[in-house]
Amino acid sequence: MNTIIIDGTSDLERAAHDFIAQMEDHTVFAFHAPMGTGKTTFIKAVCEELGVADVINSPTFSIINEYRSDQTGELIYHFDCYRLNKIEDALNLGVEDYFESGSLCFIEWPELLAPILPSDTVMVHIEEMEDGKRRLTF
Repeated sequence: MNTIIIDGTSDLERAAHDFIAQMEDHTVFAFHAPMGTGKTTFIKAVCEELGVADVINSPTFSIINEYRSDQTGELIYHFDCYRLNKIEDALNLGVEDYFESGSLCFIEWPELLAPILPSDTVMVHIEEMEDGKRRLTF
């Protein structure tokens, strides 16, 4: 298990860099954390570190945002499944095609998708520590 401690927003770039260095060949990452813990903020930092220059925001209403790295041309998909009510909604969006695409997939609120997540999905847990720092384990 890998652990990254984020001291604050000024530490996000370093934390994102460390996370990327440990991603290996995995492409699907499921982020588990309570609301307000920083899932979107951390995914934004990772995307920026990967070379995405576009505006990166939560796909709360669109469910899926697509970004492209200006450095590598690689596609990155950012999911927010908070508003999905049933797995059929996700299947109708074609989420399995995204998972099988080989592109990076960062998923917020992945619990509903558990039955269809690839077996090699990396489970990322973010927790707020008593001192306000964040601990990522994956």
